[in-house]
Amino acid sequence: MKQLILLIYFFISISGFSCKETTVQNQVSVVTPTEANKVLQDKAIQIIDVRTPSEFAEGHIKNAKNIDFMASPSFTTNINTLDKEKPILVYCRSGKRSNESVKILLNAGFTKIYDLEGGILNWKTKSLPIVID
Repeated sequence: MKQLILLIYFFISISGFSCKETTVQNQVSVVTPTEANKVLQDKAIQIIDVRTPSEFAEGHIKNAKNIDFMASPSFTTNINTLDKEKPILVYCRSGKRSNESVKILLNAGFTKIYDLEGGILNWKTKSLPIVID
């Protein structure tokens, strides 16, 4: 009887962890530039470029807000000014900083995050539009 109870507890525990992982996967989508361009049709989307200000000035996606990932702890402070219920597209130069940013966004409570695969470099290879300030 004791073994049966332990076995049931074990399966319930495993299924609980699986549900949590599924929820995180549903909150984050790594998208190609083409997919990201379609996502940008949603007027509610927030676009965050996590590169440095000088990188941002060299060219960025239209309507993107520059929140420098390397400028901790102000990065966390700045993302907390955004609407956590609205979808967010995050990108950097090649994908490393945006990947790290996604972890912080999840911890901050954002509900739908799109991470641009390959960053702005990949975006440019698809000849998608950029804005230069």
